[in-house]
Amino acid sequence: MRTIKTTFFALFLVFSAGLFAQEEQPQEEPTKPHTNNNAFRQLYQEFSTPNQYRTGSGAPGEAYYQNTADYKMDITLDDRTQKIFGEEEITYTNNSPDALEYLWVQLDQNVRAKDSKSPLINGSGIGAVSQTGGFVSQYMTEGFDGGFNIEKVTRNGSPLNYTINQTMMRIDMGQPLEAGDSYTFSIKWNYNIPDHTINRARSGYEHFPKDGNNAYVIAQFFPRMAVYNDVEGWQNYQFWGSGEFALPFGDYEVNITVPADHILDATGTLQNRKEVFSKEMMKRYEKARTSYDKPVIIVTQEEAEEAEKGFSEKTKTWKFKAENVRDYGFATSRKFIWDMQAVKLGERTVMAVSMYPKEGNPLWEEFSTKAVASTLKSYSAHTFDYPYPKAISVHAKNQGMEYPMICWNYGRPNEDGTYNDRVKYGMISVIIHEVGHNFFPMIVNSDERQWGWMDEGLDTFMQYVAEQEFGEEFPDAIAPNQKYPSRRGEPSKIVNYMKGNQDFIAPIMSNPENVYQLGNNAYGKPATALNILRETVMGRELFDHAFKTYSKRWMFKHPTPEDFFRTMEDASAVDLDWYWRGWFYSTENVDLGVKEVKSYFVTDKPTKKGKELLARYGVQDPSTIDAIYVVEEGDEEYDASMKSKSLFENAPTLKEFMMDNFSEEERNAIKQPKYLYNIVFEKPGGIPMPLIVEYTYEDGSKEKVTYPAQVWRKNDKEVSKAVASDKEITNIVVDPDLETADVDTSNNSWPRAEKEGEFEKFEQGQKGDK
Repeated sequence: MRTIKTTFFALFLVFSAGLFAQEEQPQEEPTKPHTNNNAFRQLYQEFSTPNQYRTGSGAPGEAYYQNTADYKMDITLDDRTQKIFGEEEITYTNNSPDALEYLWVQLDQNVRAKDSKSPLINGSGIGAVSQTGGFVSQYMTEGFDGGFNIEKVTRNGSPLNYTINQTMMRIDMGQPLEAGDSYTFSIKWNYNIPDHTINRARSGYEHFPKDGNNAYVIAQFFPRMAVYNDVEGWQNYQFWGSGEFALPFGDYEVNITVPADHILDATGTLQNRKEVFSKEMMKRYEKARTSYDKPVIIVTQEEAEEAEKGFSEKTKTWKFKAENVRDYGFATSRKFIWDMQAVKLGERTVMAVSMYPKEGNPLWEEFSTKAVASTLKSYSAHTFDYPYPKAISVHAKNQGMEYPMICWNYGRPNEDGTYNDRVKYGMISVIIHEVGHNFFPMIVNSDERQWGWMDEGLDTFMQYVAEQEFGEEFPDAIAPNQKYPSRRGEPSKIVNYMKGNQDFIAPIMSNPENVYQLGNNAYGKPATALNILRETVMGRELFDHAFKTYSKRWMFKHPTPEDFFRTMEDASAVDLDWYWRGWFYSTENVDLGVKEVKSYFVTDKPTKKGKELLARYGVQDPSTIDAIYVVEEGDEEYDASMKSKSLFENAPTLKEFMMDNFSEEERNAIKQPKYLYNIVFEKPGGIPMPLIVEYTYEDGSKEKVTYPAQVWRKNDKEVSKAVASDKEITNIVVDPDLETADVDTSNNSWPRAEKEGEFEKFEQGQKGDK
């Protein structure tokens, strides 16, 4: 008898499940055959086929290679004319299996040449209002005479043929460079240094009219080798202005000659410190090497102000060596104050360094080097120990730009030294971001020219993490009982962009030259996507391990987006193709909500709907089976007294079944749900996300349930969930903590708020102090 009753009970459960399934997927006209468009399909069509260079796991393959470029340079900066003169010897080593017919060199300064095509690629019109400086620059001046003047290109003293195409220069070697061979040649050049405060150049000088001095932040100042790899061959895409730089690693020996009263620092280790430092500076430097708790001033503000008064006609040459770096930069001025602090990373000591004019104080002396040191510790903990000997933060008006071991950053107080929180946090944040670029892309060397998000997005994500950790390390630097006010990273910060006009939104997987809102596209959205991935989708433990695995696999190498995507999955055992497709390959957004909630009660008396359902399966007489029926609140069979009765009171035969088929111990372990709900969740947005639901019960207690994103795998529009509870549900909220970047929270709660403004109150209430 037990077997028969169990069979009939199981049969009814199948019928019941079928009823809910039919409600979940309403009948529609049959659709035509189609290819697989499921949001959870694998990215086989988007991804390249794994090979011996790059594996399906996301790791470098056994045949992975990268070419190198070593430089020996002599640079002279003329402070009177604001010109740079340079000579370089480049040794290019072909580690690829291919014979190279020619070499490609980048001439990025040519973006500011008078005949540059870069300004002509953008549409322009006359607006109703223009900034005065912008109007003068666009319509009333001839423009800056920038760009490289290539004086000669030689090999062993003999001229080489070369061709310049805008920002690229082809070197014709005469015969192919075979696999494993090296080629050495020389270039002599000069160019006019731009005033970076006028045209927002990535490098240049700022003039200080009150004392007549200049402060220089110099980069892209030399012809640089392009990348040749297994993915594209030569990366010789023109530099139009937004897409940054694709560069090979190499060793550098650089001699920089500047006025004798200048203070200078640069990429690499200073080789002649005793020649360019005073005895007092050397004494302070030795102290700084063991000062782990606070910076040591190497050049004081008083000394810098005294130096501003003189303009030496003599020169001094600073000599540096750098190993395994992809680029080079330096900063120099007689205005610079200079401080340093030692940072312990593993078994090594790294120097955190700041250079700034008096115009940056007191803000810079207080926070710059602290931010550098904190950044090195945070990024190292989440990736790999910082491998270079130092990291330098240089103050420069309206700047934020990065190079190996050195970067320039904005954040200037008022002339009286006062500053507000916006200036303070802006300065700390840009220092964290630009110092963080040492990891992405200076070490994990992605192709910025093609994939801007791979350095900016990953770095902005890590910036968010490091900002929060800075706030924990220096709580006095932020408002009491507050978190660090990060500008990007939190889900709510990207909502307005993602719900914006689709005509002006591009997928993250777009070239930076071809997007409308570069800040949101390459910085904000990928950073937010990674933050959600860490906090909500994967969890910190799985994410952090996978992210560190990617960082270590590809440090000092050239990863592609697929290498990142594959590694994150390989190291975590989490299938994320659906996530990459939604967030990175599309402009879809997130919108989840509660569509409908229905209450059900049980009875053992046949209902009209139950009879109709059984009849479909050939059961004409309900009395022939032992079954339980569900009654929707409001149905004709519904009795208000059902709410107050227990499960067994509403369906006595259910109690009999339990008595006949379960032991007393089993019966005691089984719950008696008093309420049965069918909840329909909807997904108007295109990106599937975990369904985070908070249930509130009549006694005020709450329960949060997270349904995996795969809950949407068979119905991309809506999904039903049957919930059995011994307490009445009074409120349901989807994404209660705003974790998913949901673009429309008006459908996130049940019951629906009826009064105007209730949705806004709900959303603000969920944000709280986040």
